[in-house]
Amino acid sequence: MILLILGLALWAGAHLFKRLAPERRAAMGVKGRGPVALAILAGLVLMVLGYRMADGAFYWGRSPAMVGINNLLMLLSIYLFAVSGAKTALARRMRHPMLGAVKLWALAHLLVNGDVPSFVLFGGMLAWAVLEVILINRSERDWTPPPVAPRRKEITAIIASVIVYAAIAAAHYALGYPTFG
Repeated sequence: MILLILGLALWAGAHLFKRLAPERRAAMGVKGRGPVALAILAGLVLMVLGYRMADGAFYWGRSPAMVGINNLLMLLSIYLFAVSGAKTALARRMRHPMLGAVKLWALAHLLVNGDVPSFVLFGGMLAWAVLEVILINRSERDWTPPPVAPRRKEITAIIASVIVYAAIAAAHYALGYPTFG
């Protein structure tokens, strides 16, 4: 569990560094991107290893209804992630689609994983995403929506979301975590 918590702290700390210590981050300039990216990657690795090794109390398991809701939320989460990069119509209406995707991802996983390691990982990621949105909105009050994107980007975002969802589902199966049924 220590690796999981350490990884989550490293991930969140590296992401929040710019918001919590803007002068220090700005002083690092472009050269600061490497260490921050390395910290984020190390946090991710520690979270994955820590989660796979962690053990804790079990409160609820998967049910057919929750699996279905989880899968729909995951598809929406992946779509939100896609629109954040494609700057589609939804990205013009939603200030933080990528962080919204993380929040949906975390919530979806909490619905079907009722054990303590899942509470730490997915609950921690949910808390980080909420805090990140609050800090961004507080420090950058003005927001300009991206320009209108061509219609093909809307279609591409939908198709890409379905393809990525299928790949993620396949990876879950390969790791022993069935996503359906």
